Amino acid sequence: MKKVRDFINGPIGGLAPWIAMSLLAGPGRFELAVGVAFAISLIVVAVGRAGGGSWKILELCDITFFTLIGILGLLVSQSTLDALDNWSGEMSNVALTLIAFGSILFRVPFTLQYAREEAPRELWDNPAFIRTNYAISAFWGGAFLVAALAGAYGDLILDNSNNLWTGWVIQTLALLVAIQFTEWYPKVVGARAPDATEPAPALSELLLGATALLIPVGIIGLALEACATPIGVALIVIGAAASRALDQHRKGATEPATQAA
Repeated sequence: MKKVRDFINGPIGGLAPWIAMSLLAGPGRFELAVGVAFAISLIVVAVGRAGGGSWKILELCDITFFTLIGILGLLVSQSTLDALDNWSGEMSNVALTLIAFGSILFRVPFTLQYAREEAPRELWDNPAFIRTNYAISAFWGGAFLVAALAGAYGDLILDNSNNLWTGWVIQTLALLVAIQFTEWYPKVVGARAPDATEPAPALSELLLGATALLIPVGIIGLALEACATPIGVALIVIGAAASRALDQHRKGATEPATQAA
């Protein structure tokens, strides 16, 4: 239960409504996507306040954005609602990109508020601690930009917001790598400290989740006939081989440190 609460109270919890919106959005699903995102926003805020956490920039943006577009969806014409259906995923990703880079521009990287609640107060103004959160917030901004561009390509060029690759695979990969980076990069920074006792995590630890995703992507692509059979098979084979190689590399990188200890 504590892990679930910590997850909701972390930056991933604050981003969850937007992720849900971007993944659920599509023709005929605007009301569903907004409703789910708004409900998740309320849950995140309720859990945060119940746990004694402070209000976050991201939480305020969650409530404001999904309230406004929910009201907008009730007031506009059917043609405008159809446009919102097609573009709501990109709207979410663009909004998140602006929030991430905007928080950096105003020198309050959005992940910093979450990190300070988890870290001892003496670290709050530590330059390395602050720089780490600038890097993580920027990485998330880049991930959302990639997702927005992929979605826009699917809508504008392919004229298909439900395209497996632009609507799901690329966007999911971008978010997955960002989630991995959020866990991985602080360990890298910590390992560089003069008094560090733990080795830096291998790059393979960052990439492992993304390569593992290639396997279900290949299976889904074959099942939905969204890709040629050789491509689907290649994705499954490459995903399995790359995941195995990266996992072995990760284990090999940690074994010397364990033996030295």
